[in-house]
Amino acid sequence: MSKIVDAATAVASIPDGSSVGCVGVIGWVTPDALLKALGDRFRNEASPRNLTFYFPVGTGDAQGIKGMDHVAHEGLMKRIVGGSYINPVDPVTGKRPELMRLIRENKIEAYSWPIGATMHWLREVARRSPGYMTRVGLDTYIDPKNGGGRFTERAKDDLVKRIEFDGKPYLFYPAWKLDTVFICASSSDEYGNLSFENDALVSSNIALALAAKGSGGRVIAQVRRQTAHGTRSATEVRIPGMFVDAVVVAPEMMMTTDVKFDPAYFGGSRKALSQLPPIPMSADKVVAMRAAKEVRQRELSIFGFGAAADVPLVMAEQGKFTDGGLQDYWFTTEHGSYGGIVMSGWQFSANLNPDAILDGIYQFDAIDGGLCEFAALAFAQFDARGSVNVSKFGVANPGAGGFIDIAENAKRLVFTGTFTTGGLDVAFEGGKLRIVREGKVRKFVPEVEHLTYSVASGVLRGQTAKVITERAVFDVTEKGLVLTEVAPGIDVRRDVLDQMEFAPAQVADQLREMDASFFATPLPAAKAS
Repeated sequence: MSKIVDAATAVASIPDGSSVGCVGVIGWVTPDALLKALGDRFRNEASPRNLTFYFPVGTGDAQGIKGMDHVAHEGLMKRIVGGSYINPVDPVTGKRPELMRLIRENKIEAYSWPIGATMHWLREVARRSPGYMTRVGLDTYIDPKNGGGRFTERAKDDLVKRIEFDGKPYLFYPAWKLDTVFICASSSDEYGNLSFENDALVSSNIALALAAKGSGGRVIAQVRRQTAHGTRSATEVRIPGMFVDAVVVAPEMMMTTDVKFDPAYFGGSRKALSQLPPIPMSADKVVAMRAAKEVRQRELSIFGFGAAADVPLVMAEQGKFTDGGLQDYWFTTEHGSYGGIVMSGWQFSANLNPDAILDGIYQFDAIDGGLCEFAALAFAQFDARGSVNVSKFGVANPGAGGFIDIAENAKRLVFTGTFTTGGLDVAFEGGKLRIVREGKVRKFVPEVEHLTYSVASGVLRGQTAKVITERAVFDVTEKGLVLTEVAPGIDVRRDVLDQMEFAPAQVADQLREMDASFFATPLPAAKAS
């Protein structure tokens, strides 16, 4: 019997009070037609109600691929557990995602877990264990002593516990059932056998399917096309049809934001690096150029969102990868694409010209196992105690994503971003940097609003860490921040120290200038948000 149905039929039997898991990484592998159908059903029928949603990674872009925003309705969504949340401004309406409003206004129970936990927890649900136990995240915001991952006051239940095992503290995430999951693949036959031959990521697809089956639940898949049974080899099929209850064919689905289809993202073709458009000159590009100096050959490097994701792209511009040189640099992100070039912006998460793609769970096995030796990550706030915040600040509630797992387990860390934000304007004149207008929001604060990671604790464990901005570079030491470099043209007192809400532990006796070539492009004032 064929399992191919339309989207409305697929979601029609989801009952009140049930739990729904969903794959997706921004716009990548997002079953948008399924999420839309569920949102439409609620608008038309006022049913189902009071659902718990589980998103291992932030899903959709809240624009053309709305993702989790399709189901962001009071009454439909009672609770959400997410590894990250998407908070862009819609370029047409100027509005933030509806889900962010529900969180800000305390309309739902919202929790944010590290993506390492959201991935590994699924394995425990699938094998019906009591739950997931880890030391990753101790003493951060996910630790119950610091809130237990709660993002709203309505979130009363303890979804994370701090326990002791063999004399050491651990975080424990108790398992609970997933009644329905939405997954996304390239192809399915009439019996529901799924393959990912044209997808740039696998992410949590397989883990979600097995977790639902281990819970006695249903698996609904969205695919780009239907293929006849027996036309693919068994090695291509990653999810057996006996684990899939319904399949919705959505040939119009986007590959990701602004990309209908590009085989260079899964190795189906190779794109010449010369075809990549240059990154416009900006403060973020300066940060990326300076961070690129920290990247070493034959050392697995993992890159986070923001200026950090631009590092491989600026290295390509600088000609680092000519004559096969790219094979000497090993690049990945938290989402499992290996080799090639990490992409930035809405295409972040997948690599261009990848060599291999790991499932989400296995990628975090690699991350938590310390295989990613160097990490370039973002920062929203850095404080006097050596703590960093990327998870909750101002009106933004993005969550930690893979940040905590990466930061805790890498050997060398670089935190990247502009010195201030909120209207910062800079200009590049004759190899020097000039601050045209200072940002309204300071990022070096006495105490972070949300404790995502204690860099100081990592340094005590033997990690090395730097903070790289467009105007200054700091080493993170046991005593605190040490200012080691400033941009040419920058006044240390006015542009650096006076823009910090705490004094660094030290200004290096031999304060160095950042490379003047970073600022050599003679452009009018360039903006950085």
